[in-house]
This record gives sequence, C-alpha cells and structure tokens, in this order.
Amino acid sequence: MDIFQFIGFLGMICVIGGYFLLQVGQVNSDTMGFQLINLVGAVLLIISLCVHFNLGSFLIEIFWIGITIYGIYKILRKGKNNEN
Repeated sequence: MDIFQFIGFLGMICVIGGYFLLQVGQVNSDTMGFQLINLVGAVLLIISLCVHFNLGSFLIEIFWIGITIYGIYKILRKGKNNEN
C-alpha cells in the first residue's frame, strides 16, 4: 500500500464512520462535526484519486464535497439567523 492508497483509506474511514455515527444516532446531519467529517473524508479520497484515478469515484467525491459545502453553508446561515 502506497501513501496515496493509505490517504484514500483514511478518507473512506471518515465517510463510512460519519455515516455509521449518523445511523446509530451519535451525530445529527445538521451538525458541523458531521459535515466536517464528510468534507475531510471526501478531500482525502480526492487526493488519493489524483494518483489512482477513477472517473466515477472522482465525480462522486466532487458531488460529495459540493453537497457537504452546501450543508455547512446551511448551518452557518442558521447560526446567523439565531443571532438576530
């Protein structure tokens, strides 16, 4: 296993671990922690895919990052609305 495969493995652990925590009720999807776990996982997988490229996996991670950034935006916007 080279370093990029290891980075991808860590990314997979983040994404699957976050989803598992969501399913067992340990995190909520509207928390920043959950979103950051997803973002870190997807970024690590993208890094791995830059060396061991697979178009389908690359596209899924791009969409995963985009959706996660939208989730973070919603959390931040909700926080701003609560301040007012």
